[in-house]
Amino acid sequence: MTDSEALRGEGGGANQSPSTTQGFPLKNAKERMDVIAAYRDVGTYRGAAAMCGTTHKTVRRIIEAHQAATEGVVPVAVVRPRNYDQVIELVADRVKSTSGRVSAKRLLPAARAAGYAGSDRNFRRLVATVKKQWRHDQARAGGRRPAVWSPGEVLAIDWGEEVLAGRKLLVFCAVLGWSRFRFVRFATDQQLATTLGMLAECFEVLSGVPKTVLADRMGCLKGGVVANVVVPSPDYVRFATHYRFRPDFCHAADPESKGIVERLVGYAKQDLLVPLELDDDPWVDGIAGLNVRAHAWCEEVNAALHSEIQAVPAERLAAEAEVLGELPSLRLEIGPKPVSRKVDKLSCIRFGSARYSVPNQLIGTTVTVMVDERDRMLRVIEPVTGQIHAEHALVAPGETSIVDAHYGRPRPETPRRAARAKTPAEREFLALGPVAQRFLTGAAAAGVTKLGSEINEILMLAAAHGTDALLAALERAVRFSRWRAADVRSILATNGYAPHPTPAGAAFTSAVVLTLPSVPTRSLADYALQPAIEGIEGGEVS
Repeated sequence: MTDSEALRGEGGGANQSPSTTQGFPLKNAKERMDVIAAYRDVGTYRGAAAMCGTTHKTVRRIIEAHQAATEGVVPVAVVRPRNYDQVIELVADRVKSTSGRVSAKRLLPAARAAGYAGSDRNFRRLVATVKKQWRHDQARAGGRRPAVWSPGEVLAIDWGEEVLAGRKLLVFCAVLGWSRFRFVRFATDQQLATTLGMLAECFEVLSGVPKTVLADRMGCLKGGVVANVVVPSPDYVRFATHYRFRPDFCHAADPESKGIVERLVGYAKQDLLVPLELDDDPWVDGIAGLNVRAHAWCEEVNAALHSEIQAVPAERLAAEAEVLGELPSLRLEIGPKPVSRKVDKLSCIRFGSARYSVPNQLIGTTVTVMVDERDRMLRVIEPVTGQIHAEHALVAPGETSIVDAHYGRPRPETPRRAARAKTPAEREFLALGPVAQRFLTGAAAAGVTKLGSEINEILMLAAAHGTDALLAALERAVRFSRWRAADVRSILATNGYAPHPTPAGAAFTSAVVLTLPSVPTRSLADYALQPAIEGIEGGEVS
């Protein structure tokens, strides 16, 4: 059947209506039998029409059709010509060449040039009918079947892209076909190392490896395409060999073949990313904080009832895990060669123009540096065993990340400048104890230029007054910032009876008794004003 025959049908086509030209509804079998019975009773078309509530022309057509069927004559339907018959083939070709996307508005000029003289509305009806017929033919020719998943067979993966708070964010999605267990993580790029790292983490969450990993034609995973067959990249082949699964790829421009993960990408964008946009600053904790939210979201959706399978994915994964492949003992290293650094005398390594501390036992050794761009972490590991020696958050160039535990002691608040004696007099003076060192550093800060001779004089005072008295004098000198030997000699001259000022607001520990001189006193009544004298106006009484 040609396109024009399919459109015309049996006298209908685009203008076919369920009613007659007069607006009366078409007669069903019972109504036609009533018309035939009425005609037999009255014998006229108009009489039967009055009895049945229709027109005499309808009665005539029903009676003629009944008589023809009784005589065995098959009526031939008269095909009425349509004003769009000459452009049907043109419209069908254009709809087919554009896969049903062309509009009637763009086809109308070509139809006018081909001789179409009808209305725009009738032409839109024709285009809609041709598109409907084309879609029906496509569905019959390339109809799909629903996927039938087996436990442990297929893991579908895909990347999605979204803008979060003005910054591009990529979302990695993976779903097991049978259990519908979902895995979602965020990243800032979809390079090979990132994709394989996400896939390795997904295997660890699943506690096993499926037999097939289905992906679209990601540029990071494919090495080329020959005769529509995708050739995986060498690193992806090495990764698949290490984990013992078969890599599989969809056909080009065929998202329906992995619609199970396409729906997960849309679901994650709608149910996970949209609520993140309500936060004041979704990037406050970086990509690591976003992945914490993604991990919590996965636990929530995997513990809920799945509408398609009417089961809980986490519970079905427990059963599917029995048929998954075993995980290898070590994760495969993918990407560029690891970066190595030598630990310097400060027990630090340099990376990206920044310093990172390591345990001081590793000074002089060579270590391996691993950088996790997703979590913004730097790890220092042993090259052979893989033991992690230190973990640091990445810092900006020129900055330093220090862990006090790497040095065995906390870092002092200020640098310690300890005094180191060189001469016998200096050694003898510093041997007096911490107070001598405080006196020495304080005198140096005060700018005592002849400090060496002052120390010699103080040592001579020790021989005259004793060590204990000298230490007490040095303590008082440090307290009141007196840095000369003469000051210490004056303090020693008080023989320990120098006053000790009490800070403002503090209670007196010892009372100072002073004898005050006696002076004559008068009563307050002596200062009272005398009353005025009678007879004297004005003036004052003295």
